[in-house]
Amino acid sequence: MTVAHAAHNSAFRRALNAKVTVITHVPTDEALDIVVCSRMLAQGTIAVPTLTMMEGVVNNLKPPGRSYSTARNSVQAMHTAGVTILAGTDSNMQKGVPANVMHGESMHHELELLVDAGLTTLEALKSATSLPAKYFGLGDRGIIAVGKRADLLLLTEDPIADIKATRSIQKVWCKGVEVEGV
Repeated sequence: MTVAHAAHNSAFRRALNAKVTVITHVPTDEALDIVVCSRMLAQGTIAVPTLTMMEGVVNNLKPPGRSYSTARNSVQAMHTAGVTILAGTDSNMQKGVPANVMHGESMHHELELLVDAGLTTLEALKSATSLPAKYFGLGDRGIIAVGKRADLLLLTEDPIADIKATRSIQKVWCKGVEVEGV
């Protein structure tokens, strides 16, 4: 498996030419077109758009000719074309980076941005659970089933009805053990 970071359209196309397996980020300079998205689908290229990061970069740096809506439109085009989209945030809190993206909180925001870009709430949830497990070969997790790892969240609200409900965490289990203090 190969992973490439590509936040500009030309870098995205180079990553496709190199036949990488996963492309993280999404262009903010020019939205991906149907030709690129169809090529991604044909090559089986997986997208991890990191919309939270792209939004932060554009908002913080305000680069000329770049916009968050371009990133959003690219995700919408990939989704429409049938490209596999996984949730990811590129979380970091390092000094000097273009955007600080908090661990944990950013995943909730990423799911909200994916839904805003056209994924259903169920598709967004799968993009953070069963699909990464499948594509990264983590057969012991990603779904609720006997014999699986049992990393679970108990929510007080329904994320299928409203993706913001992922924030309504009541309890957390890791490997079947309840995490205290959540």
